[in-house]
Amino acid sequence: MFGIPGKQAVTLTPKAAAQVSKLMHSAGHAGLRIGIKKGGCAGMEYTMEYVTNADPNDEVVEQDGARVLIAPMAQMFLFGTEIDYETSLLESGFKFRNPNVTEACGCGESIKFG
Repeated sequence: MFGIPGKQAVTLTPKAAAQVSKLMHSAGHAGLRIGIKKGGCAGMEYTMEYVTNADPNDEVVEQDGARVLIAPMAQMFLFGTEIDYETSLLESGFKFRNPNVTEACGCGESIKFG
């Protein structure tokens, strides 16, 4: 992992931890895996998927009953990210506050790293 000893790779706000925990327990999943893939207008996109078993190379972050697994190829891009869960009148979803992003598209779903 590209981390600092004693510091989690990503942090979850209380709302994000509650939502991840709710999703895990409602369907019996072991956690939520976060990754990065090529795509979108800025070049990269976040991915999220339920997992029943952790990959031995995943970085595991556990916080307030929530378990987030970071795919190996995404670890260096996600270090220092805060994950939030926001609800508005029109939409709700996870929001990534990633200090490694140098550019994002207007819709906020596509990112670029410097």
